[in-house]
Amino acid sequence: MPRRNGSRPTRRSREASMASAQPKSSARPSARSGCAGQRRQLAYEAARIMREQSLLRLEHARRKAVERLGITNKRCWPDNAEIQAALEDEYRLFNPEAQQQVTSTLREQALAAMQTFAEFEPRLVGQTLSGTASLDQGVRLHLFADDPRPIVFRLIDKGIPWQGRDRQHRYADGTRQTHPTFAFVAGEIPVELVVLPERARRNPPLSAISERPERGLDVDAVERLLRGAEEASDEEKALLA
Repeated sequence: MPRRNGSRPTRRSREASMASAQPKSSARPSARSGCAGQRRQLAYEAARIMREQSLLRLEHARRKAVERLGITNKRCWPDNAEIQAALEDEYRLFNPEAQQQVTSTLREQALAAMQTFAEFEPRLVGQTLSGTASLDQGVRLHLFADDPRPIVFRLIDKGIPWQGRDRQHRYADGTRQTHPTFAFVAGEIPVELVVLPERARRNPPLSAISERPERGLDVDAVERLLRGAEEASDEEKALLA
């Protein structure tokens, strides 16, 4: 007998409909979550290497940790933020008084440099804020000027020997822009001045660690920080966290 045409579903179509109506099972854990323990282990090993050997670059410490622990799957490697968080734990646990002294010295030098270049509305950025910078890492400031020549003139007027170069920075919109950078040494502390255009005040480049815009702290905030972290505003405390 021939099969009638109509809306009655076939057995196969009914089974397909039932399958689609059932709730979907949860997705398998990602490779990243599947090796969380290894990421944590590598992060703390990299942090320990940075603290003990005074390494400046997170990437260098990450690769040394990978070599030591033999974890070759790159999906199990920690990112910069994870290593930074582990480094902060390291400094809280091991000899925190000495690191606090280093941090205070760096912030004092940062304030002196910011006062020297006050007309360019400097912002203190980098690991000096989180308290994990070493004396060798020094201080990094963002200055704002569409023309870098006045900053060069200020360096010359102050008799400061400096070295200049261009450095590429990433922005939240995915673009990469190159900005002039001037480096000098104050006492024994390296100071780096990154000259950003005026428009970057509202949209500063991304931090290589947090992947968020590096807004930093201005002169007044750094002064409060040196007087005591309890005087900092909630916004400033968030930058230090």
